Amino acid sequence: MKKINLLIADDHTMFLQGIMSLLEKEPNITIVGKAVNGNEALEIIQEGIVDFIILDVSMPEMDGIELSKILKKQHPNVKILIVSTHSNVMIISRLIRIGVNGYLLKNAEKEELLQAINRIASGENYFAEELEEKHLSNSSKIEKQVSNLTELSSREKEILVLIAHEYNTAEIAEKTFISLNTVNTHRRNLLSKLNAKNTAGLVKYAVENGLVD
Repeated sequence: MKKINLLIADDHTMFLQGIMSLLEKEPNITIVGKAVNGNEALEIIQEGIVDFIILDVSMPEMDGIELSKILKKQHPNVKILIVSTHSNVMIISRLIRIGVNGYLLKNAEKEELLQAINRIASGENYFAEELEEKHLSNSSKIEKQVSNLTELSSREKEILVLIAHEYNTAEIAEKTFISLNTVNTHRRNLLSKLNAKNTAGLVKYAVENGLVD
């Protein structure tokens, strides 16, 4: 089996320790680092010792989606396996579009995890069967929602995340250094672009697209 220099990135200590104990005795796997957020993981990868990363979607500072995008541009030879509690089809589809090499749920058995790691290391992709079926069966809905997300500016995405975290208009204005009127303009634009009726619709969209937990 191919030798693997593995980095594990997850902000849940119990999971991080558990997966390390599962893999540290595998003869072809060397765990070269661990990280609790995307920024830490990127720093380790930039040292040039990592060729495979297991990471979660939801992490502080930089999440798994943003980290995957950076890695595919800056370190395309690093294999990416997402191991997450998220089974949301939009999140999975975004990551597939980015080019991750595999996706498992955290309730997967050890045997499936090892199978995914070794197949990805050998040049294949590996997605849990039920997730791949879910992705394919919802492809038309995905195309529409991904298109909507692409239309949002970075400022609109920032404000959408703040709305989803229950910041009010005044708090958003203070946090982003823009006026109350500008915040309200962005809110109206978000409602229009995302075909949402109210704030609850914006929050639902943010959650479904992995912008917030």
